[in-house]
Amino acid sequence: MAVGSQDDPLVDRPDPVSDPGRGRRLGIDVGSVRIGVAASDPDGILATPVETVPRDTGARRAGRRSPGAGRDTRTGGSGPGPGTDIARIAAIAQEYEAVEIIVGLPRTLRGEKGTSARMATEFAGRLRDSLPEVPIRLSDERLTTVSAARALRDSGVRARGQRQVIDQAAAVSILQSWLDERSSVMRSAEDAARIALSGDDE
Repeated sequence: MAVGSQDDPLVDRPDPVSDPGRGRRLGIDVGSVRIGVAASDPDGILATPVETVPRDTGARRAGRRSPGAGRDTRTGGSGPGPGTDIARIAAIAQEYEAVEIIVGLPRTLRGEKGTSARMATEFAGRLRDSLPEVPIRLSDERLTTVSAARALRDSGVRARGQRQVIDQAAAVSILQSWLDERSSVMRSAEDAARIALSGDDE
């Protein structure tokens, strides 16, 4: 598990100890209607857009069942499936051989959690159930959608067309932020290890 933020233990931060190493990462921007997906190169340097996945609201509602409904783990009963959105992202993760998935955790400008944050947390939980072998991280995505929208506007993309790509742009922003912080953290860890080794040689 990645190291949590001191301000919020639910928010993950890149950590050399739990880092899965070289490989592609996915960035996920969870919206109420669509999910933006981005991917990195194998070296974890650059994030690029992949696709926009429609939300499976039926699966989400099924997940909010009353106590005792759905699956009973003691009897082996079956409950609602993972949903087409989770299934599609799981397929993308397998296609890209993702070693880590970063889910954006929306906040207000003051860092408060709201409905969007709860939605992202719930989605990350469903993703963990579907992909238990892949680490799922929650990363503070404050302002990423805003910056993505501004970048699209500045590039001349028309407002109507923005809706088709804004989710992917936000996912790119979420993932690139994680990659940049990971690069800094890993470099610092390597420098510290090098200093420790040179000290042992003296």
